[in-house]
Amino acid sequence: MWLAVGMDYRPLGTTGVQVSRLCLGAMMFGTWGNPDHDDSVRIIHRAVEAGINFIDTADMYSFGESEVIVGKALAGLDREHVVLATKVHGPMSGDPNAQGNSRRWVIAECEHSLRRLGTDYLDLYQIHRPSPDTDIDDTLGALSDLVHAGKIRYAGCSTFPAHQVVDSHWVAERRGRERFRTEQPQYSMLARGIEADLLPVCRQYGMGVLSWSPLAGGWLSGAFGDGKKNTSRRSAMLPERYDLSLPTNQQKLAAVIELQRVADDAGHSLLELALAFVQAHPDVTCPIIGPRTMDQLESQLVTADIALGDDVLDRIDEIAPPGQNVGGADPGWAPPSVTDPRLRRR
Repeated sequence: MWLAVGMDYRPLGTTGVQVSRLCLGAMMFGTWGNPDHDDSVRIIHRAVEAGINFIDTADMYSFGESEVIVGKALAGLDREHVVLATKVHGPMSGDPNAQGNSRRWVIAECEHSLRRLGTDYLDLYQIHRPSPDTDIDDTLGALSDLVHAGKIRYAGCSTFPAHQVVDSHWVAERRGRERFRTEQPQYSMLARGIEADLLPVCRQYGMGVLSWSPLAGGWLSGAFGDGKKNTSRRSAMLPERYDLSLPTNQQKLAAVIELQRVADDAGHSLLELALAFVQAHPDVTCPIIGPRTMDQLESQLVTADIALGDDVLDRIDEIAPPGQNVGGADPGWAPPSVTDPRLRRR
């Protein structure tokens, strides 16, 4: 199956690879979101049918189940037409060594991910989070060996601060390692801090940028607003992040209400405005969308055709200033403790 209908493609940094304006994130496939494997596979196939050629998952998502589901979907697709990305870092069992960025774990977990995904190579293998207690040269050395062995095509990082991205490139140049070709940061209308430092660094090094949480953890999904009863699943799971008695969340809600007015005036939903905003930044390759249902996917696919005018972008800047995070950035995903009862030894 390969139907590139109505979708534009962008260069993934300086790799020469072309990826769709939207990247399909698979975090919601599995017990963390949609436990129905067949339904999740249908969503993936529909995304590819619509022209999405970029799929991003991680070993940690539903503790390997997301990769298994993506692997089932890949079995019904032409593998060479899919740019497949996954990540490593979070704990995958109670074993303290089954996590992190060590050479030992990165190489071992790559093999596990390949098995779960049912493929013999990854287009992009990303380090999910930095690990201050691990020498970055060890991590880059492991990734380099995986490239040379044909297990992965490119290496990337996720949620690395600008100074650690620079440090990784310095080490790669001095030690002759493969370098990070992509970065995956949080970015949305409410979380614009990376515009001040990280995005210029990525531009300098020719890195592709895949932004996660373009809906700001659900704040920009349309579930929040003036007079609305919050229907966000995430807020039910993590109530402390959405407690409206907190000043930071009051700031976010005030901004969301103003941004909804901008969306209404532009003839879009707030969700459409949010995704179109991320796609409008010249240094962002694509936002990662994370649908749990087919309806959610369909509502996000249409944003690939939306172009925001300067007048709309100027109004967004007035509400959510460039280079700043409104009410503080959404902390996003954090790895569970190795004592988490969901973790099991292999």
